[in-house]
Amino acid sequence: MTSLPCVAQAFHAVLHDVPDAAARAAGFCQRRSKLTGALFVQTLVFGWWQQPAATLEQLCQTAAALGVRISPQGLAQRFGAAAAALLTDRLEAAVAQVVAADPVRTEVLGRFAAVELLDSTTIGLPDALATIWRGCGGRTARGTQAALKATVRLDLLTGRLTGPELNAGRTQDRATALQRAPVPAGGLRIADQGFAALGVLADLVAQGAFFLSRLPVQWGVLTAAGGRMAVEAWLGGQTADVATCDVRLGVAARVPARLLAARVPPAVAQERRRTIRAAAKREGETPSAAKLARAGWTLLMTNVPADRLTVAEALVLLRARWQIERLFRLWKEGARVDEWRSADPHRIRCEVLAKLLVVVAQHWALLVGCWAYPDRSLAKAAAALRAWALPLALALAEPVRLAALLATIQRALAAGSRLTVRRAHPATCQLLADPTLGWP
Repeated sequence: MTSLPCVAQAFHAVLHDVPDAAARAAGFCQRRSKLTGALFVQTLVFGWWQQPAATLEQLCQTAAALGVRISPQGLAQRFGAAAAALLTDRLEAAVAQVVAADPVRTEVLGRFAAVELLDSTTIGLPDALATIWRGCGGRTARGTQAALKATVRLDLLTGRLTGPELNAGRTQDRATALQRAPVPAGGLRIADQGFAALGVLADLVAQGAFFLSRLPVQWGVLTAAGGRMAVEAWLGGQTADVATCDVRLGVAARVPARLLAARVPPAVAQERRRTIRAAAKREGETPSAAKLARAGWTLLMTNVPADRLTVAEALVLLRARWQIERLFRLWKEGARVDEWRSADPHRIRCEVLAKLLVVVAQHWALLVGCWAYPDRSLAKAAAALRAWALPLALALAEPVRLAALLATIQRALAAGSRLTVRRAHPATCQLLADPTLGWP
């Protein structure tokens, strides 16, 4: 797994060793300048890392600390298509780095070679950027034409982050490259219904990997013997709060799986039906009878054998998928990747790309700083890391010095980034250690 020197080398390679050829190819450096491509990238990344709402003046202070004096007006003039191309190059270089911590193995997680969470988040953008990242549109013509979709995969064991893969906001989750990225044999992929595709599940089975997800209401389900299964009728015949059944998913694909059903409390079922009816009313449609019938249950599909995963454990793992939602929340509320202080679309584009570089670098630091502790609080750790942004920038040129600084950060985060144990509402780390805490 990744050591402190390896993480230091990743920082050095992406943020310090910015090839002159890359800056020239992007059109950023056409002549000799005191603000090189590397210093420009470092100024934005470490400036917005320590202060996500930094002004141009504050960014110039970061540049000065790095040895370059430039005015706010001079810095503003550097934002453009060439700067965006340079930042895109550096983000791609960051995504190519393999950075992972030693595995955190609770009893449930330890049954798998990897536990890959797959999801995406969307960042709304000014309409002027629609030619680069086209949005989905909406009921209003303005403010909906541009958006960026960032897709990532997070391994709960090692913390390895794959991505972000950037696409236009209108891109379907099923059309992203990470949708078909292989999973290690013995690994488990957990994704929401936006990524549900029978062909992908069949590929996972062929790879010797596992999947866990909610069952899409529109999918056909066959019994193990091959007959058509009426899921709603099967649920209606259950007297217990938990039921399982061997099935085949898809009338043509026939992917072997287990159907897991867990009855939800009446209040939860009532709220789900209210949501279904409200959504149908907004679209001028009739609520789906199948959706209404299934609202009283949580229905999961998996190919993990029964002797390796109980229904209670499957529900805990599905809940663990929200760790990636928490990661996106950290990006948006902590790093403010979806906020900017300018109306200039070029500067906004550069700020989004630079802040995505920030969150990738931040994740590397979190891996060496606190991933070893199952009860870690990434939000607490990320807030503490902002104070270390400038020291990291100043140590960037020397990997040995940078590794020593990362070791200091590691000790600091270990001392104060833990979650509070909750008895009434156990945290995910508590449930992974003991799935019975959340059951029934």
